[in-house]
Amino acid sequence: MTTAKDRAELLSEIGLDGQNKAGIGQVLATGNIGRATERADGTMEATIRINPDEIAWDPSILVMPHGGDLELTLINDDLNTHCALLPSNGDKKFIWLVNHSKGRATLNLDGPGYYWYSSPTGNDEGRGLTGAIVVLGDVPPEARLDRPDQPRP
Repeated sequence: MTTAKDRAELLSEIGLDGQNKAGIGQVLATGNIGRATERADGTMEATIRINPDEIAWDPSILVMPHGGDLELTLINDDLNTHCALLPSNGDKKFIWLVNHSKGRATLNLDGPGYYWYSSPTGNDEGRGLTGAIVVLGDVPPEARLDRPDQPRP
């Protein structure tokens, strides 16, 4: 379980607490933060759960150390049916998660940024389940916008 202190330290460590970065913390302020682990072949893996009666992803923010392939396991421990609409380069992925089920998806997120995912079925207390995968790293020079340098932590 991530404590408030652990959450603040992790947000600071990955740079989400500075100018133009706090928005993700405001949108997803109620959940935990997790990290994808990297295997020897460079593929990353992580598990995200829907805990009983919480109407939230756990973790709600998943951090990847860099772009690449992510093998994601989704577990629905809730008594309600949910789904997962997930980002991936080329095409989004959709997994139906009946109560007490598990699903797996392989995502390719090759660039740094915030990638939003959700469970858009039903109303889920007015907003559905919302989460983000944060991919760390810098945009390659050929993909950068022609604008002045932005403040960096």
